[in-house]
Amino acid sequence: MVTNNPILQMFARSPFKPMQEHIAKAQACASQLIPFFEAVIARDWDKAREIQQQIAVLEGEADAMKKDVRQHLPNSLFLPVPRSDLLDLLRMQDKIANRAKDIAGLMIGRQMEIPAVLQEQMKQLVTAALATSEQALTALNELDELISTGFSGHEVNTVEKMINTLDDLEHQTDEIERELRHALFQVEKELHPVDVMFLYNIINWIGDLADRAQQVGSRLQLLLAR
Repeated sequence: MVTNNPILQMFARSPFKPMQEHIAKAQACASQLIPFFEAVIARDWDKAREIQQQIAVLEGEADAMKKDVRQHLPNSLFLPVPRSDLLDLLRMQDKIANRAKDIAGLMIGRQMEIPAVLQEQMKQLVTAALATSEQALTALNELDELISTGFSGHEVNTVEKMINTLDDLEHQTDEIERELRHALFQVEKELHPVDVMFLYNIINWIGDLADRAQQVGSRLQLLLAR
């Protein structure tokens, strides 16, 4: 039955499912970095450009979903958690897609090649960062269950374990990032200084993607503590 009552409409549209759909879209965007780097390493610039365009489309879709969630998010009076906390969580989710778009855009714009000596570690770093954002998605998929249980009981323990795993994955990504930085330092004198600068930038951004995924877990942990 269709109702014109704004209060009933507000309760009919839960903001939590759209937030889960949003982070799924952000992760779909970021996950394209794996085939993107494979194409870059293979110097298949046509394929890399095609994937970069897919990333841009997915990031745009995630951005539109973010705006839609914001527009339909009721005020705190009608939410079991503060509206500001959910907006912070949404912002962190969106930054995962944003950073993926930044990485692919810069590398395509400069047709950045990855030195052979760094390629394996670069792939490891991308894989580790994507595992971190995938874990953030897994944790956020429990949000509706947390709401239904009133942020209590076994479900809270389950999500806390997921967040701990997320922290561990981000730490592992940090370790790989440090090792890759050191490997680049060892060969940077053999490379053009401008290329070195942008390689460090890309390494930073991949690590930042994992950091932003961890921040999603941190925001979710704040909700658990309310």
